[in-house]
Amino acid sequence: MMTEKKKSYSISELASEFDVTTRSIRFYEDQALLHPTRRGQTRIYSRQDRVRMKLILRGKRLGFSLAEIRDLFSLWDETPSGSEKQLNLLMEIIHQKRAELDQQLKDIAMVQLELDNAERRCRDALNELLTQKQQAS
Repeated sequence: MMTEKKKSYSISELASEFDVTTRSIRFYEDQALLHPTRRGQTRIYSRQDRVRMKLILRGKRLGFSLAEIRDLFSLWDETPSGSEKQLNLLMEIIHQKRAELDQQLKDIAMVQLELDNAERRCRDALNELLTQKQQAS
């Protein structure tokens, strides 16, 4: 396991630590979320890149888009100790995510009701067919 005191990381070390592909890491770099230095063709990732990688993955798990993550990073880069603007943006995104999840829960409940109704109709139709078969015998 890598220690947090380490000053730099290779792409394969980050990929292994976070259980992602090197291609994913390069994609995040292409999206301006990570900013490794280069030594020839070799990418050298800093502790800040490692923290960003952790935050990217956490943000994705929470449903944040890469654009939202980039906006938060941009605000953080402007004021490394955090700011009211950054915290307000994060709160706004959290409220949006909660509203989206609430709507998804309602949608799921509606689909479950529709499936229950469809299942009940199928069961009733099957029972009626069986009853007709038995009466015909």
